Amino acid sequence: MKANQINIFIHNNSKEIGLLYYKHRDAFINFGKKYGLDYDDLTDIYQEAFIALRNKALSGKLEDVKSSLKTYLFGIGKYMIFDRLKEKRKTTNLDNTLYKVSDEEIVVVEIQKPQELTLEQRLLKQFFKKLGKKCQELLTMFYSRGLSIDDIIELSDYSSSSVVRSQKSRCIKTLRELIKQSNNYGQ
Repeated sequence: MKANQINIFIHNNSKEIGLLYYKHRDAFINFGKKYGLDYDDLTDIYQEAFIALRNKALSGKLEDVKSSLKTYLFGIGKYMIFDRLKEKRKTTNLDNTLYKVSDEEIVVVEIQKPQELTLEQRLLKQFFKKLGKKCQELLTMFYSRGLSIDDIIELSDYSSSSVVRSQKSRCIKTLRELIKQSNNYGQ
């Protein structure tokens, strides 16, 4: 991240902070629309992400960030979007029934209860916890959060896409070996 952008946050010049705030706001809202959130939710999330970014700058945690301000801000915002979606999912699910307004009439949609995990899913869950923190973070960013390798490079301390790919490969290999060694697989 550029030092002059960090300094804007630190030196509390409200005009420059305002310019920085509005520079990426519309792009973030357009980016967030693909997750199905409305304008108000997205503007709230953008504001929270911007405040979080400013707090990181004030606490000195942005000096080593290699990504651009926009990429880092969008990364923070994307995690907040996921959290908001989880929160909304919890509040809209009442007694396993989802009530949805469509064309001014209420449509009741029955929601199936979650299925029991398969053996493979239980093993994956069990042994994922035994991986190192770096592997857990990398695999979570790639598979759960859906970040691209370039996004992972910008949000972490990896130096190149080949490093990310080889680390991901090693993490998956380690996970497979842990599962294989458990002697539970296939029983």
